[in-house]
Amino acid sequence: MRSPDQLLHPTPAGLYCPVGDFYIDPVRAVDRAVITHGHADHARAGHGAVLATPETINIMAARYGEDFTAKRQPTELGEVVSINGVEVSLAPAGHVLGSAQAVVEHEGLRMVCTGDYKRRQDPTCTPFEPVPCHVFISEATFALPVFRHPDDREEIRKLLHSLTTFPDRAHLVGVYALGKAQRVISLIREAGYHDAIYIHGALKSLCDLYEDHGISLGSLEPATLEKGVAKEEQAKFAGKIVMGPPSAFRDAWARRFPDPITVFCSGWMRIRQRAKQSGVELPIILSDHADWNELTQTVRDVNPQELWVTHGREDALCRWAELEGYKARPLRLVGYDEDS
Repeated sequence: MRSPDQLLHPTPAGLYCPVGDFYIDPVRAVDRAVITHGHADHARAGHGAVLATPETINIMAARYGEDFTAKRQPTELGEVVSINGVEVSLAPAGHVLGSAQAVVEHEGLRMVCTGDYKRRQDPTCTPFEPVPCHVFISEATFALPVFRHPDDREEIRKLLHSLTTFPDRAHLVGVYALGKAQRVISLIREAGYHDAIYIHGALKSLCDLYEDHGISLGSLEPATLEKGVAKEEQAKFAGKIVMGPPSAFRDAWARRFPDPITVFCSGWMRIRQRAKQSGVELPIILSDHADWNELTQTVRDVNPQELWVTHGREDALCRWAELEGYKARPLRLVGYDEDS
C-alpha cells in the first residue's frame, strides 16, 4: 500500500494526485480537475478536463458559459472512473445540488475528500453519506464548539413569525445564489408559506436550474423596483419575503423597499457581534456546512486511520481528533471561502 502523500498531497494549486495526474478543486486552471461542487471557490473555469456530477457540470456551465472547460466528464454518484490507473468515484456530500465527496483509491489505499458538506436534511440535494476510508480529508469551516447550529425549521419559523408580527414591513433576506437561496425557499415552502417570494435577478438563473432538476420552489417573482417608484408600487412588498445576494444589500436596490427588516441566513449569524456589525435585524442561523457536532460525529462515523483538514478551523478539529486517538494533519489550503 502506498503512503497517503504518494496518492494525494497539497500543492499551491490544490490537492494533487501525482499517480493519476489530476487535482481536486484546484484554485487555478489545470489540465485535469475533479470538482466536488459548483461554488466558485471550488469550481473554476479554464481547466482542460473536468470530472464532476452532471448537476455540477450544469452549474458550472450556467455560471461560466458553455466553454468553461475543454472536456466535460459528467459522472454519476457511485460510478467508478479510472484516471491513469487511479479509481475515482463520487459520493453524496449534502452541501448543495450536485455536491459530492471525491473518493480516490489505488493499490488498496482509499482517501476521501469531502469538499464542503453538511449532515442536515436538505430537500434540494442528496444527503451526505459517510464513506469508510484510510484517510479522511475534511473541511472545518465551523470546527469550534461554539458552532452548534439550531434546528433549521425553528430558524425558518422565526422568519415567518416576523412576517406576521410586522405585516407592513418587507423582509429582505440575504442568501447566497447557489444552494442557500434554494434551500431557504424550500424550507419556507415546507413550513406552509405559499405566497410569491420575490427574488433579485442575481438568483434567477440558478433557481431556474434547480427547477430544471426537479426541485420545485413555488411561485417566484422578480424583486424589481425602479428608482422613484410610487409608494403604491412599493406597498405590494409590505409583509412579503424578498430575497437577494448579500452584495445587493449594499446598493440602492435594498433601500427601495418599504421599511425593510434585514434578514441574513448563515452559520456565521451564531456570532451576534458579526450580525450586529452587518446591520442584520433578524439573524437566521442556517448553514450549508457541518457544525462542530456534525464534523466530530462524521469523523467517528468514517473512523479513518488518519484525518486531514483542508480549510477552516483546522487546528481545533485536529486537536480534537488527536485527543480522540486519531492521527491528524492540517493542510492549510488557501483560496477557499468560508461563507454560508
